Amino acid sequence: MMPSEPQGAAMPPAREKAATTPSTQEVAVVVAEAVAAVGGARTRLMDIVQRAQQRLGHLSEETMAAIAARLDIPPVEVADMVSFYAFLNRAPKGRYHIRLSRSPISLMKGAEAVAEAFCQVLGIAMGETSPDGDFTLEWTNDIGMADQEPAALINGTVMTQLAPGDAATTVGRLRAHHAPNALPLFPGADVAGSGLPHAQIRPSLVMPGQLLFREDDTAPGAGIRAALALTPDEVVQKISAARLRGRGGAGFPTGLKWKLCRQSPGATRHVICNADEGEPGTFKDRVLLTEAPHLMFDGMTIAGYALGAREGVVYLRGEYAYLWERLHAVLRERYALGLAGADILGHAGFQFDIRIQLGAGAYVCGEESALVESLEGKRGSPRDRPPFPTVRGHLQQPTAVDNVETFACAARILEDGPEAFASLGTGESTGTKLLSVSGDCPRPGVYEVPFGLTVNALLDLIGAPEAAFVQMGGPSGQCVAPKDYGRRIAF
Repeated sequence: MMPSEPQGAAMPPAREKAATTPSTQEVAVVVAEAVAAVGGARTRLMDIVQRAQQRLGHLSEETMAAIAARLDIPPVEVADMVSFYAFLNRAPKGRYHIRLSRSPISLMKGAEAVAEAFCQVLGIAMGETSPDGDFTLEWTNDIGMADQEPAALINGTVMTQLAPGDAATTVGRLRAHHAPNALPLFPGADVAGSGLPHAQIRPSLVMPGQLLFREDDTAPGAGIRAALALTPDEVVQKISAARLRGRGGAGFPTGLKWKLCRQSPGATRHVICNADEGEPGTFKDRVLLTEAPHLMFDGMTIAGYALGAREGVVYLRGEYAYLWERLHAVLRERYALGLAGADILGHAGFQFDIRIQLGAGAYVCGEESALVESLEGKRGSPRDRPPFPTVRGHLQQPTAVDNVETFACAARILEDGPEAFASLGTGESTGTKLLSVSGDCPRPGVYEVPFGLTVNALLDLIGAPEAAFVQMGGPSGQCVAPKDYGRRIAF
């Protein structure tokens, strides 16, 4: 749909598309700096290409060849990796890259009407770039805002609860803004100063619980202090005694995972936090990253002590790039408090550093072995298993991969004791669970509830007792009919 005039806003005078092809010299300088920033490590290819895209706007054949030459690898390796990720651009895109979320919930909430309005205002169809080179308009997969759809990403800035009438205002303000670095970047050019409507994320925690989001929260590091009073083996025993199961979906016993990783032979061990929640309708880890990041970092540090690892990595999904600066600020605070780095909390010899790796838009990277492949600068393709990551994971060394919520639970177990944790929930599913609730209900958001809650009780909490059906576990889960609303939510 390409009308001659947009609705609701006057089209500014047409201008020629700005030059988007950098010189060979500029490419060489940018690539050299990007490679040097990661010490020339081939395994940091994701960081290298993202830095190059941030400076150059896209990853041309010349840029990829220059990267390959610097790393002394075949150019096809770079091109193969870049082609896998939705947020890495091999061709020029608009200065403002508008990605509208397309998911079951967004479509239910009117995303198609919002998309049509943007097409009308820009005079282009979905998937196209405006003639002046200012705007690219595309669909993207779920961006973790299911409770606030329709939503969009504009150069990494999140917009929520959009209506068709917001399209003209958004485009008009972006045209007037002229951000000095307005490229479709990661972590993203700053367009917040343009006064975009709905460029904010509503607090999503509807109901805190007894464990992760309790009101009488302690200072960061409480769980680490408790762990350092124990031996590494005793820490693993505490996790096992709590009967903590992984909160990523499979429910594998966390204590057993850590024990297997600790016992596996290897020169080094690694701790990886899977912050790539990409299942449509899921956003509870986003809330933890926003509201309680110290709890996640505490859990990772406890795992580092228990496993004898010296480094942890948070793999942050590309859609959450807006959290990049905030999470780094939290890390800086932790180093200042002695909660990261060398001799943590005065414990001689215990060093644990954490870095954040940004993804680039690939749903499958939520699977742990695909995440490890991506972390090593490759396509995010799942590995054949066995061996499992606990035996041969990151850089072929024993690796524990757990998600944000699991590490937060681990921190609470060391802080409160395994008995307190196991007293919540059921015998086989201990503790609380963060539920991401969205769809046709009056109170969407995150609910922290003990395992064992019935579907009926949950529907009462969210104000939808007469729901016709419930989809549990996202599109990969199952539909539950009213006759089964007495079933309990547990592993």
